[in-house]
This record gives sequence, structure tokens and C-alpha cells, in this order.
Amino acid sequence: MSDQCDLCLLGLIILSSLLTGTSGADYDHVFISSGVNVRLSCNNALSDCNSTTWIYRRFRRSRTVELIAGGIKNEDTERHERLSLESDCSLNIKNVTEEDYGLYICQQYVNGQQQGSDARVFLHVLHVSVSPSSSSSSSSSSSQTEISPGRSVTLSCQLYSYIRYSCDYWVRSKGVELLWVNQAGVDLKTDSRYKISSSSSSSSSSSSSHPCNITLTTTLLNEDNNRQWRCQLTHRNQLQTSVTYTVKYSVSPSSSSSSSSQTEISPGRSVTLSCQLYSVFSCNYWVSSDGVELLWVNQTGVDLKTDSRYQISSSSSSSSSSDRYHCIITLTTTLLNEDNNREWRCQLTRRNQLQTSVTYTVKYSGVSIIITD
Repeated sequence: MSDQCDLCLLGLIILSSLLTGTSGADYDHVFISSGVNVRLSCNNALSDCNSTTWIYRRFRRSRTVELIAGGIKNEDTERHERLSLESDCSLNIKNVTEEDYGLYICQQYVNGQQQGSDARVFLHVLHVSVSPSSSSSSSSSSSQTEISPGRSVTLSCQLYSYIRYSCDYWVRSKGVELLWVNQAGVDLKTDSRYKISSSSSSSSSSSSSHPCNITLTTTLLNEDNNRQWRCQLTHRNQLQTSVTYTVKYSVSPSSSSSSSSQTEISPGRSVTLSCQLYSVFSCNYWVSSDGVELLWVNQTGVDLKTDSRYQISSSSSSSSSSDRYHCIITLTTTLLNEDNNREWRCQLTRRNQLQTSVTYTVKYSGVSIIITD
């Protein structure tokens, strides 16, 4: 657990949809968000899936990979554990990633002879990541990324597609559009605090995808707590799929010897836990203007100020080198034998509504580690 109070962007993947037959009955286009499950239909299936073969190509010049042969999954493929065949011969892919985009072909073979034509499905994947410059985790593309209050954050939303369909193709020919919108669905281009830019990019390799890319850049404000930003993909003004990011504040107890939420200590020793809220606004601002309060509570949620064995004190401080303030609440007590596996929780409330909390669990061992402030 970090001894800084950071922000978390919690990404929730929502909504998926099937766009069928844009120019013929022999192929489908499926738009999906990364992190969800998808079902690809086999429109030429016979009555028995023992005749079914599924093959895959990521881009036009890539090698063909056999995923399903004679109704049996190929265990040698890298993602075989995420694949399954339904009773109607449709292909299921669990927990889709941006690497799953491409062309999927369902074929039917009887006695070694192909029956009918190929059933083609183009899978297009919408994926959101946090740009390295705005995150402490420089390589992270996860939907949960720790960032600091007052910092600039950039979210990148990309549509990964088969190479023959560039970003320009989708925009001009198929009416596909990427948008960043707020919780009410209003385009964030209309809000001056957000910088929205669109582009298409390609790898230096000619055999790679050409993702459509739309980025959102903004400086986080205190009122962004619980705010949602959604990247959505529309086709001829009809919503196909979207990804939502939600801003969450968090607080972290800190100690000089450990940053873990579980600290090994021994009975009979004094322990002090310090819970701090880091912000670009002063502690007095939070308390007087927004009703924010820090509390130490026990496992049942009772305020430990009511228990004489705990010394609870509150204070605030600021950094001389930066415009950053700390609200601080400390818990000091002498450990008892029965404190083994006991939990103490620091929680943040706003207008008496719980926003977030962090729990410390006492674990005894033969080695004593003294935690001080």
C-alpha cells in the first residue's frame, strides 16, 4: 500500500454489440471492448459441429492459425484456454484483448471436402489505456491506474482492426466514430477543460493494424471524485460498444518501515499508524467546504476515539517544495496479545457518506518491527 494518497481510475468495460452483414451475407463485423466475452457466429454450420473448423488471421499477410478442427479445440494455440465451441458451432472468446482483433473464418468439412462457402467474421476491438507520461506505471494499460491529484492525465482509446480496414475507411465509408463523452452522454469536445484529439496510426511493419485513436487529456480537479468518462464507438450514430473510466479518490496509512497493509509486529510494543490524504487543497478546505473527515474505526465500524486504549490525533501539513497538503489522522496504541489478526480501518467520509477506506491487519511474529510516524 502506497504511503501517498493517489487517485485511481477504475475502468469498467460495458456494453457490447454485433454489427452484422455490412456489405453481404457471407461476413459479419463484430465490435467489442477489451475485457469482455464475445460470441462469433458460424453462419454456414451443419447439423453436427464435428465438421466445423475455425481458422484465424490477425492481418492480411499473417500466417493462418487453426483454432478448431473437426469440432475439437487446438490445444497448441497461445489462447486456447479462452476459446470454446458452442452447440451451434459459434466460437466463444473469453476476456477479449486488443490482440484478438482480426479475421475469423468458419469452414465445414465432410470426408476431407469443404462444404459450402467460408463464413467470415471480422472482430474489431476497442481498448483504452493510460498514457505513460500521466501514470506512475509507465507500461500499464490496465483499467486501474494510480495517478496523483492535480496531475495531467491522458486516456487513449483505440479501435484495432484488420489491416485492410484503416481508420479513414471506417470513418468515411462506414460512418464509424469514436467519442469521449461524460456521464450524461455529452461530447467532451464541447468542454474547454478537456483536450480531445483524433488520429490514426500504424506500426513500422506493413503487416500490422492501423488503429483509430482518440485521446482525452485533462488536469484532475477535486470535484472529479466519482466522475465518469466514456469512450464510445458509434456506427451511423448507433452505439456499438463503449468503455467507461471512473475517477476514485483513495487514502493510505503510512509507516516508515513498511508500505504494506499487513505489518508484522509483536505484543507489548507501541505502534503508530498514520493515515494521510494528499491533495492540492488544504485540509481546512476539505473539512469546512466539502465535509470530508478521516476516522480510525474498528472491525465493526465503531470510531476508536470512543476507546481509551487508542490515542487518536488529527493534524494538517503542507510541503514547502510543492503546492501539496496533507490531512493526517494518527492512531497510537500498545499492542496486546489479543490484537493478533485484529483489524483497524482508516476511512474517509464526505458529508457522512463513506468514500474509501484502508484496513491494517496485525500479524505477530518472532521478530519485532516498530512502526513510528
